[in-house]
Amino acid sequence: MTGKSPSESEDLEGYIDRWTDQYFKKTRAIVQRNGDAEVTYAVFMRRPVSFAPRLMIDWLNQVAAEREVTFNIQKCFDEGDWVGAGEPLLYLSGPLSELVDLETLYLQKLGACCVAAYNAYLMCSSLPDSQFLAMDARHCAGHEMAEMMAYAASVGSEGARRDRDAVGFIGNATDATAHFFGNEKGLGTMPHALIGYAGSTLRAAEMYAEAFPGEPLTILVDYFGQEVTDALAVCNRFADLAEEGAVAVRLDTHGGRFVEGLDTQSSYAVLERHVPRAVRQYRNEEELRWLVGTGVSAAAIFHMRDKLDEAGFSKARIVASSGFNFFKCQVMGSVNAPIDMVGTGSYLPDDWRETYATADIVAYDGEPKVKVGREFLLQRR
Repeated sequence: MTGKSPSESEDLEGYIDRWTDQYFKKTRAIVQRNGDAEVTYAVFMRRPVSFAPRLMIDWLNQVAAEREVTFNIQKCFDEGDWVGAGEPLLYLSGPLSELVDLETLYLQKLGACCVAAYNAYLMCSSLPDSQFLAMDARHCAGHEMAEMMAYAASVGSEGARRDRDAVGFIGNATDATAHFFGNEKGLGTMPHALIGYAGSTLRAAEMYAEAFPGEPLTILVDYFGQEVTDALAVCNRFADLAEEGAVAVRLDTHGGRFVEGLDTQSSYAVLERHVPRAVRQYRNEEELRWLVGTGVSAAAIFHMRDKLDEAGFSKARIVASSGFNFFKCQVMGSVNAPIDMVGTGSYLPDDWRETYATADIVAYDGEPKVKVGREFLLQRR
């Protein structure tokens, strides 16, 4: 039997029994044999995060209802708040016999969400005037992770709206998690596969418009290495839509070549024309590549904006994708790259070790008690 969520095949208790750590199951048996205790856990992480506890709390409430017991969950922060390394995120209280075998599973639903929310917050804050579209689902290890990452992106986005007046994430790519962004369905138009099938970028756009009349049109323009040529062809074909701002060209050029019409020298010239001296701010080779190098660079985005404007399509939008993590977003924001939307899944944690959340018991039957070295977790009275 493969691992499945409890909603798919097995009852909740069976799910917990199969997926929790063995030593927690044995501890539960010992406590049931020798007498229960009312305990309080402190839950924390070892790095700064954005507080994203909803999936964990919903699951704990589901378990509490199933076991006919009450868990007291004292949140130390509001959802989306910044939390420093080592600060307790929340305190969780209840009978030890009912909580001890849940730790493995509720921590799984917390740590990665908090790190991804933190990343999403930084990305949206770096490009506050740009929309973001969550495109992480295909990079996730299963649907449970996809749900966690979509939720996290929505939390980070809301934080950036609150703190930075950012536009943030307007949606995601799948129907199942669209509700986190206030939508009924996922967003998106076409993959490269459709363009290959159609035989040309323009024909793919026509086929899409025929199948989904009246919908806004976002077209990938890198398939044939003719980003500018194909962008202008689509805009000319759908000039009315372009004038309405309902046509977008998506730059997704890989890092092995320049966007059509650029090379190293012309990329420097484009960036210097739009943002004098900007290239002198780079601190490493990766930042330099994001400014004037191959792939979707700042120079490439300015270049595409120039060509669209020169052809009379000033309302056509630019969607940028390909490796837009926080650091790349920060570089793009520093030069005010004209990006209308960023398509990204790069808020996913880079180092999974940083997603580890920890829970330590800090009180037994009301008496403060914690292992040596974790005294900082004790509740302040």
